Amino acid sequence: MQREELKLFLADKADDMKAQDIVTIDVEGKSSVTDFMIVCTGTSRRHVISIADHVASEVKKVGLEPLGIDGDTEGEWVVLDMGSTMLHVMQEEHRELYQLEKLWS
Repeated sequence: MQREELKLFLADKADDMKAQDIVTIDVEGKSSVTDFMIVCTGTSRRHVISIADHVASEVKKVGLEPLGIDGDTEGEWVVLDMGSTMLHVMQEEHRELYQLEKLWS
């Protein structure tokens, strides 16, 4: 799967789980870690974990493996690392506090 396809796939799978305010940020040239960040909001701890679990499961169904998943036990901010794209699923208060869109845009 090409990077553009992966980016769209991850955002679509987060949307399947009713993730809110899904934003894709192009950080190519700004970050040495990834090319795209997808940031979205879950309404509760359980919702954040469910979104990340669903996306990880769907990725595996198409033959890809996440490089890492972090934060999935706490459910406040879960990061799914797919190499060229990182998915950040956050509770509203953490999203407002860290303002990743503002930081990377």
